[in-house]
Amino acid sequence: MPLDFMRRRTVPLLLVIYDCDGVLVDSEPVANRIVAEELTALGWPLTAAESDQHFLGLTFTDMQPIIERYLGHPLTADWKQALVQKMINAMATDATAIPGAIEALHATTALGLPWRIASNSSHEEMHVKFGRLGIRDLVAGRVHSHRDVARGKPAPDLFLAAAAAQGVAPAHCLVIEDSVPGAAAAAAAGMPCLGYAAHHDGARLRAVGAVPFGSMHDLSTLLAAATGAR
Repeated sequence: MPLDFMRRRTVPLLLVIYDCDGVLVDSEPVANRIVAEELTALGWPLTAAESDQHFLGLTFTDMQPIIERYLGHPLTADWKQALVQKMINAMATDATAIPGAIEALHATTALGLPWRIASNSSHEEMHVKFGRLGIRDLVAGRVHSHRDVARGKPAPDLFLAAAAAQGVAPAHCLVIEDSVPGAAAAAAAGMPCLGYAAHHDGARLRAVGAVPFGSMHDLSTLLAAATGAR
């Protein structure tokens, strides 16, 4: 199905927009562990898996009212920044690449396709993640954070900003996402979306308009199908 989807494109593909966490960087196990530990200490007992279910794809700003509703009281003024710093410290040592992700970036370039990264993470977080993976030079000048726009995902602002930076209309973009908020943001931006679903059937991604695929190693073939490359 993903291959047929790419072959059926009726407009030229001019820009690929990658999410960061869960698509390029396998940071979500680290993030889920940190968030679960933090919220358990605050009085909301959570496992890493439960943290993933509640918060996958959300910014810390979007998480805060959810947490406050559960706890029944406001979080401290420095809560978010303290959590961001814990996350940065952990990512600097523990983040790893999604299998096939870095190869997919190189394959995108080899096909002559511009690409950008649009993430609900901060630039500070992405800086240490990409440093850990050794790809800071590769991604330089291509990275967009939710802090650059008025609203993060699931709003379309971040993807629209990435497209505007490249001078490409939304219909000519392709988003690579792994979360429901991210896929919903792509749909709201009017951009087709491939949903990376390595560990589940992709039903939740499909429900918000994404076409699931199972391995980043397959992405070069999928992009080649869209460009007519052989």
